[in-house]
Amino acid sequence: MRMILHFLFGILGNGVDLFLFLVPAITFQRIIKRKSTEKFSCVPYIISLLTCLVNAWYGLPFVSPNNILLSTIDFTGAAIESVYVVIFIVFAPKKVRVKTSILLAVVIIVFFGFALVSQFVIPQHYRQLFCGLTTTILCICMYASPLAAMRLVIETRSVEFMPFLLSLAMFLCGTFWFVFGLLGHDPFISVPNGVGCGLGALQLILYAIYRNNKRDGDGTNPTATATAPLMMIAGRRDLAKRKRLVQFLISLQLHIL
Repeated sequence: MRMILHFLFGILGNGVDLFLFLVPAITFQRIIKRKSTEKFSCVPYIISLLTCLVNAWYGLPFVSPNNILLSTIDFTGAAIESVYVVIFIVFAPKKVRVKTSILLAVVIIVFFGFALVSQFVIPQHYRQLFCGLTTTILCICMYASPLAAMRLVIETRSVEFMPFLLSLAMFLCGTFWFVFGLLGHDPFISVPNGVGCGLGALQLILYAIYRNNKRDGDGTNPTATATAPLMMIAGRRDLAKRKRLVQFLISLQLHIL
């Protein structure tokens, strides 16, 4: 029964992850249509590619047992992320194209170095520990990316930069893989996804609290703007920078596991 549930939650996790991997397709359709990358950044997709490759490697049978469903979705995710990166490179300005290509090359070298070290340098009985710790650190860092968005929601009392469907998908993603890790007795899967489940729940709670709040276009309070114009102008500039940061981190949030 435990193995059946383990398989079931792995399938559910695969489904949610596939949805998250495909969400940015809309952005890249726009890039292809306009033949321009505009102000989009490719960094989240390259980082996600590395994360997918490391997670997929960890799920292989010679690294960790009974985690093949982890490998299937992350190899799929790596393929999708690779397509996104190639599209970006094709339509990016020359200077950006060169920088992106260099970053992509670094990521590929890092992954192959990681794989070779884990396979030929690390003793077999320590291989799962080495790969698992690496996977855990990467996943926790990715799951922590919404913290900036959550802080912005609290400060602006607006959920503009924390979409409900994304928050729900992240909660389900963390929950399914957390249970998958528990059933498989694998702390390197259950621990980071337990963190993700908790952060996803906090996002949903914040959404429930602030979903009906109305703000003006820049997320500030118009009354406060009228009473302290100079302070609020400076605040809006700072807020705009942080919103751009949150948008970047949300891009990372789309590619967690």
